[in-house]
Amino acid sequence: MTTAPGRAAGVLLGFLPFAVALAALAVLQPLLPPTATIVLINVGVNVVLAVSLNVVNGFTGQFSLGHAGFMAVGAYTSAKITLAFADVQLAFLPEAVSDQLVFAVALAASMAVTGLAGFVVGMPSLRLRGDYLAIVTLGFGEIIRSIIENVAWLGGALGLSGLPRRTNVVWIGISAVATVIMARRLAGSTQGRALFAIREDEVAAEAMGVDTTGYKVRAFAISAAYAGLAGALSAHLIQLATPGSYGFIRSMEVVVMVVLGGLGSITGSVIAAALLTISLEGLRGFQEYRMVVYALLLVVLMLTRPQGILGSRELWDLWRRPRPPANPPLASTGEDGNGEGAA
Repeated sequence: MTTAPGRAAGVLLGFLPFAVALAALAVLQPLLPPTATIVLINVGVNVVLAVSLNVVNGFTGQFSLGHAGFMAVGAYTSAKITLAFADVQLAFLPEAVSDQLVFAVALAASMAVTGLAGFVVGMPSLRLRGDYLAIVTLGFGEIIRSIIENVAWLGGALGLSGLPRRTNVVWIGISAVATVIMARRLAGSTQGRALFAIREDEVAAEAMGVDTTGYKVRAFAISAAYAGLAGALSAHLIQLATPGSYGFIRSMEVVVMVVLGGLGSITGSVIAAALLTISLEGLRGFQEYRMVVYALLLVVLMLTRPQGILGSRELWDLWRRPRPPANPPLASTGEDGNGEGAA
């Protein structure tokens, strides 16, 4: 039985990565030039998107194309909250602290609303498999975009502008660390093992008593919640939320990151998100041929490494030495087990 001090130590250990990341990013933020800050924040947003989508496409073996729709839900939820409190200062708090607290509430609300949306969409759609699931999630994303474009309260086709710029290196770093920790702990949990069983053989997993639909819906809701977080962070970086930012192309960009990093690999998704984001920024000098070169890079990478950068492994697996077998086979010496020569 775990004692109270042991539980407290476990909780503190769980918060340790966030404390370290917060301290490091707080020191790093004022030292970065503006261009590097924007690139680093975009990398962080894509890391959150890629790792969260990997929970569905990599861990569970499903194929979702609705991540941009969930981004839109998170972006508009947080935008309405921050706009509503733009001129409100919480009592007894300095203005800067009040603004950050409102933004934290907006981020939490965006995750809650988007997670609920993921649950509602996942309940009927995750009974489907393969291409059918991809079509349903793609349709969901387009439905969300069409609704936003035709609702005046959400700004219509022009979207919501004038959002306060709250996203910074600290917020994006904490969000990326939280997403990676979530995925890592999920992979090592009972739920994670059930998801991997579904990925390997859904029929066999169901025959062994695994509630396949229930596990898939929960994974879908978790993935959607973190997509909403990425949408909120992105909207408060560019200070604008428009339906055109959350179309089919955005969903495909995230899918490419997951496939390029390796389905099921958390660190692979992180590396692919950083690589593709920095590559796009580096090609801005070749504006006319930027997307052509970018597409050629993807083709070359997938031809030379079809399983992705890391496959299904993690970065730390590369330094692990394989254990020798517990009972190594005897070397062939031409003698039988009694040490006598063969007849």
